Amino acid sequence: MAELFLMPAVAADTATAVLSAWQVAPGAPFTKDDALVSIETDKAEVDVAADRDGVLLATLYEAGAEIEAGTPIAVLGAAGERPGDLGALLAELGVDAPAAAGRAVRRDVPEDPAADRPRTAPAPAAPAPAGPEHGGRVFSSPLARRLAREAGLDVTALTGTGPGGRIVRRDVEAAAAARDTAGAASQAPAPLAPAPATAAPAPATTPADTGAHTDIPHSRMRRAIATRLTESKQHTPHFYLRATCAVAELLALRERINAVSPVKVSVNDLLVKAVATAHTQVPEMNAVWRPEAVRRFDAVDVSVAVATDKGLVTPVLRGVENLSVSAIATRTRAFAERARAGALHPADLEGGSITVSNLGMYGVEEFAAIINPPQAAILAVGAARDEAVVRDGAVTVAKVLGVVLSVDHRPVDGAVAARWLSAFTEAVENPVRLVV
Repeated sequence: MAELFLMPAVAADTATAVLSAWQVAPGAPFTKDDALVSIETDKAEVDVAADRDGVLLATLYEAGAEIEAGTPIAVLGAAGERPGDLGALLAELGVDAPAAAGRAVRRDVPEDPAADRPRTAPAPAAPAPAGPEHGGRVFSSPLARRLAREAGLDVTALTGTGPGGRIVRRDVEAAAAARDTAGAASQAPAPLAPAPATAAPAPATTPADTGAHTDIPHSRMRRAIATRLTESKQHTPHFYLRATCAVAELLALRERINAVSPVKVSVNDLLVKAVATAHTQVPEMNAVWRPEAVRRFDAVDVSVAVATDKGLVTPVLRGVENLSVSAIATRTRAFAERARAGALHPADLEGGSITVSNLGMYGVEEFAAIINPPQAAILAVGAARDEAVVRDGAVTVAKVLGVVLSVDHRPVDGAVAARWLSAFTEAVENPVRLVV
């Protein structure tokens, strides 16, 4: 039986997502867990998988469209079902039929300042083609209009290459690139010629005007990272606590575990377990700020920062307090592989009250990280190094690791964070408790 396939709600604070690509062609069958569509969210590009076997009867939006969560984007049928009268089928499902069967429908509207006001998600409707016969109105996607504004371009002056002459993202990106190329050419030195006797002085330039450079357009993910972290620094009252942990016993435990474990355990895996241990001992840290209340969680969910070619993502390990160290290692590696392949699911990125960000593998001794909202803390981990320390009145060399805890002061007070950091340090320096 045919049913509508809706744009998933990718995050509580994200109302829209960009449809990057259809992974199944209209009329083609698919099986459970096959990727149906790739969508670009504020945090990553993810594949949305099928929850059953079936066939993709029709798509209602093209790749590149920015679509509100909950909007129908395709029609799915049972395995073996054949597409019939698409218009009648959509009418039966309560969706307006497109102008022509099989044509992808986009929620493109004329350029209008009122078009960006909040609105409820309408059923897709077939837009009229742009052109003089429509009163000179310029039809463009919401994403194209937003990108044009951010690039300082007049969308009404662009030429659309989308269906019916609509302006889409690639048109804005091409126009921005052409403008930048023209600007660079205009700054090239002109051929030498005799200067007039009353030549005016050349205008002053800055190094940014004259230096060779390459402009890399912002991806949705990069722009979202910039926006979210800027808002975090502006609106989240950060405070920072630093600690130095002796890690000789932790490193020795890791060697013993890896001698028998089927999966190799990293220092970071042990630190994630130590974070969960500290959260169980200081449950006041396992919380986030909400406008109406401080929300405290029962389970310990920890985000792990993973660097990808497109930016940083933070998949969430669930119930870490009940996981073995080898299970943490297995799940973390699976998340990292999926993140770099762009195969994370939206649910993988939601939740958690703290993130672990480790730059120790790059030799960084210490750094302070920005809290990933709406979480309440992030632990920045540096490299393990030999350092002179004083023990029992004598100077000796010990292997130590520096950490910086960034905390949201709204749900967590300084004394609570200090107790948490003390519990974390104790777990790291006496790591046997991490495996019992």
